[in-house]
Amino acid sequence: MTVLAIRTLGAPALREKAAPVREIDGEVRRLVQDMFETMYAAEGVGLAAPQVGVSRRVLVVDASGPESGGEQRHALVNPEVARASRKTGKEVEGCLSIPGIEESVERPLSVEVSALSPDGEEVRIEAEGLLARVLQHEIDHLDGVLFIDRVSAFKRSMALKRWRKAQAGASAP
Repeated sequence: MTVLAIRTLGAPALREKAAPVREIDGEVRRLVQDMFETMYAAEGVGLAAPQVGVSRRVLVVDASGPESGGEQRHALVNPEVARASRKTGKEVEGCLSIPGIEESVERPLSVEVSALSPDGEEVRIEAEGLLARVLQHEIDHLDGVLFIDRVSAFKRSMALKRWRKAQAGASAP
């Protein structure tokens, strides 16, 4: 397995709609393994293929933890939100592609996602809480949408200003 380079804000791949996967083969399964490795190395809970420069509808998530009630590790090919609750909630989100920036984002509290597994099997996931949020965040990436697109223009402007300042500081000698 390989840790892949994560694309950051400004990379064209982050703003493009990813192409559907037509055939699940060894290349797709290797991509899934590399994406899990990359996500864990970056200490993230989700990663979409465009974030590693691959324009394909593939994502990985791991929202497992004590508060989640068990294993919530999934690799999904061509995922779609089949149903979303009307009830929404705001929670703070961050993104491996915009490190250091967090904002409160309103999303449906529960979703049902349909997809294929890396083995080509049909999968339906009923998710709530963190898993629902992560799935929505990563599916947004597959559509070229970033979490900062889901906040007010003012908050987005302030977040981008903080991002540019952090980037300028990181490149200073």
